[in-house]
Amino acid sequence: MGRNSFIQMTKLSNVKGRITYISSHAKQENLYAVYETTERKFWRELAKCNQEEFAKSGTEGKCIEARELIIALPESFTEYQPDRLLQLLTNHFKQNYGTECIAALHHNKRKTNYHIHLIFAERKLLDEPIIKIASRNMFYDENGKHVRTKKEILGEDGEIREGCSIVKKGEVYEKKLFTVKEERFKSNSFLDEVKHSYTDLINIYVKDENQKLQVFERGSVYLATKKIGKNNPKAQEIEADNQKRREWNRAVDMALISGVPEPKIMEVKRKEITEPIRKSIARRGNRPRLFSRVVTVAVEALEFLIASVLFKKPREVPKQTEQTETEHPEHVAENSTAAVETTKEEKVEPEQPKMTRLASKYPKLFKVNKELEDQNGAIQQKQKQLSAKKKELSEVKGWFKGRKKKELQNEIDELKSQIRDMKDYLPRIVQKIGYRSVQEFLKDFKASQTEYSQYRTAIAKWKKETGKEPVAHGIRAKLAEKKQEIQNEQKNKQHIRSQNKDRGAR
Repeated sequence: MGRNSFIQMTKLSNVKGRITYISSHAKQENLYAVYETTERKFWRELAKCNQEEFAKSGTEGKCIEARELIIALPESFTEYQPDRLLQLLTNHFKQNYGTECIAALHHNKRKTNYHIHLIFAERKLLDEPIIKIASRNMFYDENGKHVRTKKEILGEDGEIREGCSIVKKGEVYEKKLFTVKEERFKSNSFLDEVKHSYTDLINIYVKDENQKLQVFERGSVYLATKKIGKNNPKAQEIEADNQKRREWNRAVDMALISGVPEPKIMEVKRKEITEPIRKSIARRGNRPRLFSRVVTVAVEALEFLIASVLFKKPREVPKQTEQTETEHPEHVAENSTAAVETTKEEKVEPEQPKMTRLASKYPKLFKVNKELEDQNGAIQQKQKQLSAKKKELSEVKGWFKGRKKKELQNEIDELKSQIRDMKDYLPRIVQKIGYRSVQEFLKDFKASQTEYSQYRTAIAKWKKETGKEPVAHGIRAKLAEKKQEIQNEQKNKQHIRSQNKDRGAR
């Protein structure tokens, strides 16, 4: 699978401290740029406003003063000017959501993770501040809550309790500079929206098609791998978890190529992974070791489904269309502009059918699909060999068969390694032509196959009605024609030079 975009959102309970941390050269080893859409005093006032509103609400926990996005960038982006890159990505957020931001462009210590810290406000400045003046003395208790009488803030000794306050008549008792917090920043859909928006923007500036990012969609047939941060104490545990996820994803690729419908794969994923994990967490909490066992069972269930599909209905490999001069996409009239003048007595002939862009890709996609199927078939053969070796090992018994057992176990381990490497090669086959996963490729391949078949049917009908052969107006046809013209010119020049030499010899 291709690289997924990584965007993480966190809540900030000390926005001023966080801004200092991400924007300070003293605290950051590799700080390349800082960009702000407003003055620093904005964040001081914002923090004050949020703390006051939080105190009034009486909510337990920590006050959320702002939110932060951590956006991972492709390493190739180090080629771009840091200031301009950061400004582009920060203004993109402000333009979309209309809120103030401050961002910093960093590298980690080993310079392997190029990323942006983008802090944004959940409130906006009001066009005009709302200032309220007390028409009489106002009394506030220790929690900042307004009470009706002075008695309610007095202690047993008749003095004002510590933390209570009085706002005298004519003084400002409330000053609002900001709107209420926008609810959408709290929703799960907001982060998904941001991921898609930034992934699309980043991909515009990725030069290598194979390095383009994708958003891992929820409800995908695949399992997303987890990112391992710097000095993560659970790095080994996460890596072991990722290995099991890759094992499932390899099995998914094989299932898709073998012709297992996506709904069937999703059903196995739901019944064998999603539901068991959800029930286990509800009963006993998070248990990392359980996930490994659950995925192992799910992979076995998916492999059984693959075998049953191949056994019941062997997949038919579509025959490659004969690419004659009239049928190959390079001979298609894509942009025919010729106008036919007709008289009243003449019959108007139908226009030659045009091939769609996706249909023109079919011959190329066909070859790639054939390579996938061949690789998939080779894996199936290796798995049969593995099953035979396991069976042979189980039948070897006795105290004096240790050497034989060891040899068989080594062969089994070698076959497992070969199968894993062969499965890993499946997504690389489609990545070579710009697809990020086998699933994405197969969707395009099937669509192109349908459109190409429709085109051939339309061409056959057109030939029958007109009695003509399709005219070649494709780009490749034009290049071939130009090449032929150049060759003819070269032959003529050689002929002229030859004649001149003959004259000189006389």
